[in-house]
Amino acid sequence: MAELLLEILSEEIPARMQVRAANDLKRLVCEGLDKAGLAYSDARSYVTPRRLALVIDGLPQKQPDVREERKGPKVDAPEKAIQGFLGSTGLTLDQCEIQEGKKGSFYVAVIEKTGQDTILVLPEILVAALNALPWPKSMKWGSNSLRWVRPLQNILCVMDGAVVPFEFGPVTSCGYTHGHRFLAPKDFSVDDFASYQTLLREHKVILDQDERKQAIREQAEAVAKEQGFVLKDDEGLLNEVTGLVEWPVVHAGQIDDAFMEVPQECLITSMRSHQKYFSCLNEDGTLAPRFVVVANKVAPDGGQAIVAGNERVLRARLSDAKFFWDQDLKKNLEDLLPKLDDMLFHAKLGSMGQKVQRMEKLAGELSSMIEGADLGLSCRAAHLAKADLVSEMVYEFPELQGIMGEYYARRKGEKDEVAQAIAQHYAPQGPGDECPSAPNSVAVSLADKIDTLVGFWSIDEKPTGSKDPFALRRAALGIIRLVLENGLRLNLLNVFSQAHTAYSTVNGLSSVPADPSANEQSLLDFFADRLKVHLKDEGIAHDMITAVFSKGDEDDLVRLLARVQALKAFLSNDDGANLVAAYRRAMNIVRIEEKKDGVKYDGDVDASLLEQDEEQKLFEKLEPVMGTLGSALKDERFAEAMTALAALRGPVDAFFETVTVNCENADVRVNRLRLLSQIGRALDGIADFSKLEG
Repeated sequence: MAELLLEILSEEIPARMQVRAANDLKRLVCEGLDKAGLAYSDARSYVTPRRLALVIDGLPQKQPDVREERKGPKVDAPEKAIQGFLGSTGLTLDQCEIQEGKKGSFYVAVIEKTGQDTILVLPEILVAALNALPWPKSMKWGSNSLRWVRPLQNILCVMDGAVVPFEFGPVTSCGYTHGHRFLAPKDFSVDDFASYQTLLREHKVILDQDERKQAIREQAEAVAKEQGFVLKDDEGLLNEVTGLVEWPVVHAGQIDDAFMEVPQECLITSMRSHQKYFSCLNEDGTLAPRFVVVANKVAPDGGQAIVAGNERVLRARLSDAKFFWDQDLKKNLEDLLPKLDDMLFHAKLGSMGQKVQRMEKLAGELSSMIEGADLGLSCRAAHLAKADLVSEMVYEFPELQGIMGEYYARRKGEKDEVAQAIAQHYAPQGPGDECPSAPNSVAVSLADKIDTLVGFWSIDEKPTGSKDPFALRRAALGIIRLVLENGLRLNLLNVFSQAHTAYSTVNGLSSVPADPSANEQSLLDFFADRLKVHLKDEGIAHDMITAVFSKGDEDDLVRLLARVQALKAFLSNDDGANLVAAYRRAMNIVRIEEKKDGVKYDGDVDASLLEQDEEQKLFEKLEPVMGTLGSALKDERFAEAMTALAALRGPVDAFFETVTVNCENADVRVNRLRLLSQIGRALDGIADFSKLEG
């Protein structure tokens, strides 16, 4: 068995593209090997800023011989058909076999293909894989027609020490590669993967991405500790920096005291976004006046020049941040609001200024439904929530939206509740994001997300398949979390209606669909789908949510969840499961007979026509159960309602064991069908049991 080693050396590949490219290279080459009939035992890909590497173990020295039998026409078939068959196989008639079948004798072409040496097959496979490698962005350079992510410099390709010869663009494969660009740029020969990895390390390149990442983490934490601080955890930045260096060396630098008065989020974001520096924190979590930089070389002076150079560059960067901060503080948030009229929210939904007006109206309505929320504070926070979008700082660093609004609000004397709501109204933005709990923050956050969803539903811009350009699924999940985690008793259809009204009064009637109620129901159905996703981790099956939502009278998520949990408990025991099975049987009988007779059997049961004890007992049990269900559902005592339903199991089982529904007496038959129909009405008071699966 043989080993194949491939390395593509180029100018620096953007960090965000590296892992995907390494995986794609492995996938494409392995697909080519499979298609060529070349089995292998293992395939591993590696990536550094300058190189994509792939090693495949367990390759055979040659392709297996292939014998294919291709069935042709019958022996007595027309000459034209026979010649066409021979032409497609490349054989003569004498080279074909004759086999007997059920419908007579027919020609069979036996095509035997001798396998080629693997090293001769590989060039075509590798070139095809490299040509098919999908880059988000690619370029041409010099006079070459090839498009690649960055200019190619070298291709190493060896199989068991022998060069696999092929050309790709302007580069011909060879048996050597180069080390670190600055520390060991000379080329060196490679025989196999073991020597390749060892020699790369000797030439100051750590090939394994995970190893480089761990080395950066350990060095950075050690350097921060030496300075007396703690490294700020930032997995995203760590992944990016891992894709920027082949031989990481970590240093610590100083942040000038003059910049420490700027909000720490601004400094951290500036260092992270522009310079790829790690921040250091004090024990209390505040920003320390230190940063950590990862260099791609070992400096002879111990890194003093590197640190000095990075401090100089950072000084310029943070001067910009301080300038933005100082300029923004010269204005009140109120002064920034007119600029929102020039910022488009969506072409069909108006400006950001109009969105703010709608948010104010909706936040005011929501504040009356949220315990502890204040009408004035909620409206004030909604009024100012988007003002920082047109600030200098957020224009430079959009990820600081909301955060800067809080700082500016506090500096200008706004109440704490208002400033907090401005900062939190975008949350939660994902499953790992903390959900606001302050009443005014919840009101503004809900207003923002509900306005967005109702608006995009109004213009029929709904998520489709995997496409969700406006992050509407995330907005819906955010609303679900806000409602459930804060125990809010909101009637969503009513809130959607109020949002439609806000669009009518602020934007004009053109923003509202002709039938808002249908639009609102469609949006509620969307929430049902999102709720299924949200509750999946809690072990609640999607069909239970569908069964409750399908009642058409449930738009209170807290109450809905209570009903679903009660339904789950009900179905988890034998009484519940068996009663549902009996329900299905009863409804099937009623449905079949109604279709056959062309009438509905939903009338009252005539007690005088109950002939058998079992139907009499079922009838007597149904009335108190229905009464208990009514009061229990009204008072939201769902567990009690389920207990009442469970009491029907015995009488229902006895009924089906002894009573013949379709008896000869027509009146008795109708009466029994009405009795079965009442079983359905009893259970359907809780949920639509027909929606349950299994």
